[in-house]
Amino acid sequence: MIAEVIINRSAKKLNRTFDYNIPKNLEELIMIGSTVLVPFGKSAEGKETNLATGYVVGIKENTAYEVKDIANVKHNLTENQIELAKWMAKRYFCNVSDCINLMVTPGTKSQKKNNVQEKTINTVYLKKDIEEIEFDIEENKIKSEKQKKILQFLKNNEGATIAEIEMFTGGTRAIVKTLEKNGYIEIVEKKIERNPLANKNLEKTENLKLTDEQQNAFNQITKKMDNNQYEQFLIHGVTGSGKTEIYLQLIGKALSQDKTAIVLVPEISLTPQMIDRFISRFNKEKIAVLHSKLSIGERYDEWNRIKEGKAPIVIGARSAIFAPIENIGIIIIDEEHDSSYKSEAVPKYDAKEIAKKIAKENNCPLILGSATPDLNTYYKAKEEKIKLLELTKRANNSSLPTVEVVDLKTELANGNRSMISLLLHDAIAKNLAEKKQTILFLNRRGFSTFIMCRECGYTVKCKNCDISLTYHKFENKLKCHYCGYEEDVVTVCPECHSTKIRYFGTGTQRLEQEINKEFPNASTIRMDKDTVTKKNSHEEILNKFKDENIDILVGTQMIVKGHHFPNVTLVGVVAADSSLNIDDYRANERTFQILTQVAGRAGREKEQGKVIIQTYNPENFAIQCAKKQDYKKFYETEIALREQLKYPPFKDIILINFNSLVENEIKQVSLDVYKYLVENLNSEEFKIMKPMPSPIDRIQNYYRWRMIIKGNMTTEANNVFNDCLKLIYNKNYKNTRISIDVNPNSMI
Repeated sequence: MIAEVIINRSAKKLNRTFDYNIPKNLEELIMIGSTVLVPFGKSAEGKETNLATGYVVGIKENTAYEVKDIANVKHNLTENQIELAKWMAKRYFCNVSDCINLMVTPGTKSQKKNNVQEKTINTVYLKKDIEEIEFDIEENKIKSEKQKKILQFLKNNEGATIAEIEMFTGGTRAIVKTLEKNGYIEIVEKKIERNPLANKNLEKTENLKLTDEQQNAFNQITKKMDNNQYEQFLIHGVTGSGKTEIYLQLIGKALSQDKTAIVLVPEISLTPQMIDRFISRFNKEKIAVLHSKLSIGERYDEWNRIKEGKAPIVIGARSAIFAPIENIGIIIIDEEHDSSYKSEAVPKYDAKEIAKKIAKENNCPLILGSATPDLNTYYKAKEEKIKLLELTKRANNSSLPTVEVVDLKTELANGNRSMISLLLHDAIAKNLAEKKQTILFLNRRGFSTFIMCRECGYTVKCKNCDISLTYHKFENKLKCHYCGYEEDVVTVCPECHSTKIRYFGTGTQRLEQEINKEFPNASTIRMDKDTVTKKNSHEEILNKFKDENIDILVGTQMIVKGHHFPNVTLVGVVAADSSLNIDDYRANERTFQILTQVAGRAGREKEQGKVIIQTYNPENFAIQCAKKQDYKKFYETEIALREQLKYPPFKDIILINFNSLVENEIKQVSLDVYKYLVENLNSEEFKIMKPMPSPIDRIQNYYRWRMIIKGNMTTEANNVFNDCLKLIYNKNYKNTRISIDVNPNSMI
């Protein structure tokens, strides 16, 4: 038998199958989906190189080639997973192996020596019967008092570790080994599960009584579950409307049907509060958690718990959609509008598309939930391609917060050059006096955005990237947020040698400093990418803010959604314009979403919440709609603009990025791609713009160019793009890489 194998390499030329013979001794082990080790390639001396990892994607009777034997088999995927990987590779313009890598057990993708293995510990058990051991002691066959003490300890504590024996008996590892040699005990290697939820012990909660709107949503979805039918639902509920309670009861329904559930949440919303609600409702042993903050060992063990059927509930970020879970009864995507569901790295997949495909295969409902749905999702709901379920009221009858907009131009005219408007300042002071908590949102970390010489205009930029360095005051460093480069603070201009260096812009560090200056007696805590670098620091900051009743939380978009703080009654948006002024057709949508979500953190219990939005564009319709919490008005305005300009959902935006170490080569490659697409795509359906340098034209010393194409990505068009990539890579451009992204998160 011959196996068709995809080699686990990123080179585009290797995105094809290679034939290998299946040895007789491996015939029963190898199937479609097997991960195998195969000899591949030769060294400069013509000798066989090390074994390569490959994936079996097909099996046939014979081959026209002279083939080598498969060396070994590691583990298996399913045929469905292999088919999904093939579909993804074509859909997202990448290698099949890139997609398969998302589905294999974490830590086992390569042949490196540091692959993650099961964590084990040596435990000690009695090998002889107690009566026989006591007889030998009486007959003086066991003379050592320490040996006797160890045996007596094991009589009451079988399964103890050697370290525990040493601690409680005073014995040594050598004495334990002697007892093993003499046949009195046996040392057994025992697997330890690295469970990230092991220390979570919460009081059990019961299902809450659903409101009429919640009950209607629950009933419509469970009807599909009872009939084993796929349907896509959008739960559009205002912040605090009880979407999570619906999720919990739907999962309970799935478990009662002996089925499983997947819940996807944005990485930044994978909060302790969300996890705690699931643990308190279901046994924590039934829940597996998958996200990037886990160690590779924890992910390895969680993956295996899922594969073994021990955890029927999977909660995680976008990659959790590939968890090896079977018999799925429901898939839920919370905060479905969040951009983190689309991968920025190869393969550039959309987790919502993958979830839809998997839900169809499992004949189960797919639930999308959000207070501010993605415009494309809501458009499909209005077109009745998705079933719309609306929750218009907060579940606990609390009212939505009042929202006020402050014009920062007026503040400047009145002589206030502070980051905090007079209205926000007074509101913070009032909140402090009433022992209430405040959240201040600023979507830019660091102290100052950039540093410039006032004499000659020189701006300090990263030496690897065409981007200004950001000043971080606490470390007293200039940092690049793209490649991580950092350098000491500049005090003298390297161009004109002037000392007139000025810091422009603001970040969360500077905001925190200003708050400490204005309110010296207030306790503050900051949450941004710089403060959550350590494991569990995200959870620690949020718990500290809640449990210690810290007065003010300053943060970036990490604090925007997924959090419930009963004592927060004031939210201040320090600079609403930061998301309005990005080079992206979704600037208005992103602004409305983030303002509505952050406003939803205020007044979630009995107390009335208040939100103050500071902006230089108070009349912008996204800000005005966020002020009124009016999604429908925003949608109607924005969708009319999208239709007029032929933006998604009416046309797709296809972004082709080119990266190269050689400037002349990147120009030639981008021109070749442009010519091919002009000749092969329908000119009436596609608008193809000429390739140009990207807005940031160099990152980590790689030159960057881009092409933007507007049109509908049909199956025929997808084939044209894939054919184009094959043609270009066959031309043997060695220094340039191409990536194609449909409706990307970032146009930069």
